[in-house]
Amino acid sequence: MGEYEACSRRWGLSNSILNVINERGVIAGHAADSPRRRGLPYDAIFFDLYGTLVDIRTDEESAAAWGALRAALAEYGVPYPDNASLRARFETLAEPIRAAAFAAHGAHAEPDLLPVFAGLMGCRDAALADFASRADAVLARFRECDDVICRDSQAVAQTSLEGNAAVRESRMDMARALAWTFRQASTSMLRLYPGALELLARLRSVGLRVVLVSNAQSCYTRPELAMLGLEYAFDRIVISSEIGVRKPSPAIFRRAAQAEDVAPCRVLMVGNDERSDIMGAAGAGIDGVYMRTEISPPGDPQTSQHAVRSLTGPDYAGLLGYLNI
Repeated sequence: MGEYEACSRRWGLSNSILNVINERGVIAGHAADSPRRRGLPYDAIFFDLYGTLVDIRTDEESAAAWGALRAALAEYGVPYPDNASLRARFETLAEPIRAAAFAAHGAHAEPDLLPVFAGLMGCRDAALADFASRADAVLARFRECDDVICRDSQAVAQTSLEGNAAVRESRMDMARALAWTFRQASTSMLRLYPGALELLARLRSVGLRVVLVSNAQSCYTRPELAMLGLEYAFDRIVISSEIGVRKPSPAIFRRAAQAEDVAPCRVLMVGNDERSDIMGAAGAGIDGVYMRTEISPPGDPQTSQHAVRSLTGPDYAGLLGYLNI
């Protein structure tokens, strides 16, 4: 089966449409430019992060992590008597957020837990919410008026809301600081695998789109990407907590492919988790290269029958060899 026929089967395109695509050298809006003219089988390479490009060791159950979070909260004037009470409060706040995410996205939901860190600051949130609701009510009343006085009053109310928005943003900044404190205290090792940055640069240099597709909390991962020099190494960053769904759901892969305007049959996913990365991608019609690393799930095989290529460790030379780059 040829490349266009494969795309037809996966995307349900008619032969007449495929003929036009073939003549114009275009699939899913991509001109027959760099990768295709170079004879590459893909237009975009999706990467998992942890265990594929980055080696990491974390323990979110550790007393050190919860103790660091408790100390940071105390500095904000919100004391918790012990780690147990803090963890209980965290779970109480997280439960409805997780439930809502599950209702919206099912078993592979990935809620953004940053609001939980904001909620740990306690009654200040209630006071802020009360102020916001009162300001909203005032503004709604003024919107019913057309006279100059009411318009002037509306401007005053709007100014109050803008100030309230600034307060909210300030509190979210504090929440991000709390989340980052917890993440750092729970992490015993964080490093790039040798050659990771060079690999991404090499792929981009031949015209391939390079996209991160990671199961992660954005409030943890965004700072780590910046720390590791990966912040600008990708053409696009897709983090599960930001879109509400996690691998192995095909939805996260489809979302990334649609954002890149590329057909799934022109995408390769590279990851170290057979179920999440390789089988999840396959469910979206995307090929996968499996890298069995030290932090792959314990039950994962050495080689994956669902992958187009299996490699041992972060074997970037093997990946480039497979791509003939």
